[in-house]
Amino acid sequence: MIRKLSTGVLALLLGGNAMADWAVNMPKGVTQLSAETYEIHMVIFWWCVAIAVVVFGAMIYSLINHRKSKGAVPASFTHSMTAEVIWTTIPVVILLIMAVPSAELMIKLEDTRDPDLTVVITGYQWKWHYSYQGEDVAFYSSLSRPSMAARRLGSGIDPSTVENYLLDVDNRLVVPKDAKVRVLLTSNDVVHSWWVPDLAIKKDAIPGFINETWFKAEVAGVYRGQCAELCGMDHGYMPIVVEVVEPEAFQAWLDNEKGDATPMANVNGELK
Repeated sequence: MIRKLSTGVLALLLGGNAMADWAVNMPKGVTQLSAETYEIHMVIFWWCVAIAVVVFGAMIYSLINHRKSKGAVPASFTHSMTAEVIWTTIPVVILLIMAVPSAELMIKLEDTRDPDLTVVITGYQWKWHYSYQGEDVAFYSSLSRPSMAARRLGSGIDPSTVENYLLDVDNRLVVPKDAKVRVLLTSNDVVHSWWVPDLAIKKDAIPGFINETWFKAEVAGVYRGQCAELCGMDHGYMPIVVEVVEPEAFQAWLDNEKGDATPMANVNGELK
């Protein structure tokens, strides 16, 4: 039994798909703020690792070298003012070192002034609605038909054969590369959460309230996310897909959505 279990675990770890989908760290993303968020995350992570090494190292050393069998005897003092000052001052200094750059980044994340484009996003059970302010372009974005068909019980469709299963939509949010996009988030029913890891955005959509955030994607491509707030029966079936294209391609897409005869744009910024 143990041998079978070990074999199964080893096969799981060596499986290509499992390793490709398994990640323990946050992505660097495709915006300047996502890169800065990643850097601060890693700095604080290594600070925590260093603190853990020092604290647990001291504990393990004390357990090994100051045990009764080695003749250790309890200390006679009740407290040490010097030790108390040291173990109070050092954490305060460390927290200040962490807090200053974190506060600066949080201010940047909330600075939605002077956007190049504003998109109003409304959460529904269980889809998203996107409206481009001042452009007369609006549409719903729902789970793609292939994923919708495969998720049904008894469909006979193997989900592994569906590309981007549960992470694809019928209508993508299309935005231009290198443009500051302000996002206004709200909900029409319950609390949802708009989460796209590559953009370093996770913001709640709350009924009767408008949340603000922004991003400026520096790399053209397709970036996927999901609703990250439990919002009902089909919570797991309202993905988010953001397509970043070149500015010229975005304008062509926008004209097409308005009903012009301009050809659409694909993810590489080339015209179809």
